[in-house]
Amino acid sequence: MTAQQLKNSILQMAVQGKLVPQDPNDEPASVLLERIRAEKERLIKEKKIKREKNPSFIFKGTDNTPYEKIGDEVHPLDTPFDIPESWEWVRHNDLFEISGGSQPPKSKFISEARDGYIRLYQIRDYGNNPVPVYIPISAASKISHKGDILLARYGASLGKVFWAEDGAYNVAMARVIPLYETELISKEFLFLFYQSSLYQSVIHANSRSAQAGFNKEDLSSLLFPLPPRSEQERIVCAYEKLQPFLNAYDDAAHSLATMNKDFPEALKKSILQEAVQGKLVPQDPSDEPAAVLLERIRAEKQRLIKEGKIKKDKHESVIFRRDNSHYEKRGSEEVCIDEEIPFEIPSGWSWCRASSLGTMVRGRGIKRTETVAQGCPCIRYGEIYTTYEISFDAAVSFVPESLDKDCLHFSSGDIVFTLTGENKVDIAKTVAFLGDGQIAAGGDLAFWTHHGMNPLYLVYYMASPYCIELKRRTATGDIIVHISTSKVGDFLVPVPPLKEQNRIVSAIERLFAVASTL
Repeated sequence: MTAQQLKNSILQMAVQGKLVPQDPNDEPASVLLERIRAEKERLIKEKKIKREKNPSFIFKGTDNTPYEKIGDEVHPLDTPFDIPESWEWVRHNDLFEISGGSQPPKSKFISEARDGYIRLYQIRDYGNNPVPVYIPISAASKISHKGDILLARYGASLGKVFWAEDGAYNVAMARVIPLYETELISKEFLFLFYQSSLYQSVIHANSRSAQAGFNKEDLSSLLFPLPPRSEQERIVCAYEKLQPFLNAYDDAAHSLATMNKDFPEALKKSILQEAVQGKLVPQDPSDEPAAVLLERIRAEKQRLIKEGKIKKDKHESVIFRRDNSHYEKRGSEEVCIDEEIPFEIPSGWSWCRASSLGTMVRGRGIKRTETVAQGCPCIRYGEIYTTYEISFDAAVSFVPESLDKDCLHFSSGDIVFTLTGENKVDIAKTVAFLGDGQIAAGGDLAFWTHHGMNPLYLVYYMASPYCIELKRRTATGDIIVHISTSKVGDFLVPVPPLKEQNRIVSAIERLFAVASTL
């Protein structure tokens, strides 16, 4: 049950006489109704109101069931539910007038209070973001007073009920005006009635259109269950005592809905964090340690440098452990980096700078207007956010061969990440290319090549909460966010043995599939 459903159930109990017990000492509603009718006759006699041609008179027959007399005709009354013996049914329009608001021209609107002006209340003023508007008093044909009841008449707000303030009210609302002595019926009980399904069902059924609203005639069929005056007060008191619990239930339901909505993504983040900390899969002592993998990657990098395929890193980093501490050597300089190490990793793992894993290359600009329907495959940075997820094996965009020859290309196993974005959380979003051939990289993109790692492990590393925090601290800009390859290259990467990387990737994919079903 939702919070609104619970509230509706309580409101229904209130108008059915089931929320509080009846007190036999209460003056019955029939006496109250007689006073209302006497007041009506007095006003007719004083010519303050006109006598209706065919007034409704509801009474209990000898069989204790309700009947209605209209003119000379008497027929059984079809009531929506039974009410207590001490209550009475009466037509809503026999008790209350509905006065629709007016809509002054916007040319008369001002945004600040001024002498000779009055606040014009609109439905939006009862929401979280009111926009005060003031109009000349001379243009205010419909006035409300604090404590009046206003009803929303049409649109998405149809059926909403508001407590009025001193001011004018616009055409989207109608004011409830008691026809007789106001003390005979509690306004607070009346407010509950208008929130109940008894009123809400009628107003939604009889509203002529979403924009036409309703008037008094549309409520001619509406029945009002009239409790004894003392019971009205007890009902209101009971509801007010329940209100904090309703609010708490609503807050809890909202929190639960939010949690259910956010849980799959939160679970995925937790999985990724466990993965990069070596807690997702068990270690296998027979795996070749990460240190050996890193030596092989360095050797491959040196070969590529010697062949002139990549440039030498002047500040090549090597991280190692000594005396139970972490040290980094760059050139001839050694520095203890224990304060930089974010968490412990398994003994078979190693830390290294991202720049030590192959090389990162920035792409060259490819304009949207330069792409063609067929040609050489390319990727533009915006497609990382809109088209590709974890990996892809074929491009969706192409450039002519004449342009392709001037581009920089990545190959199968390389990963691609963005250097520009709209926020610091999504910056450096990363995907792996697992297809064949070469693809041209557009500007504001970088590709990470010759890294010697499982490419999907690197993609998941770049999406982990640990790495997202690194990106958040490193990226610059607020409206347009930037990050450089040198900054990404400085990130610390927890490197598992290659076989464990494969097991981690398989476990992530399996767990992500489960999380997506939640």
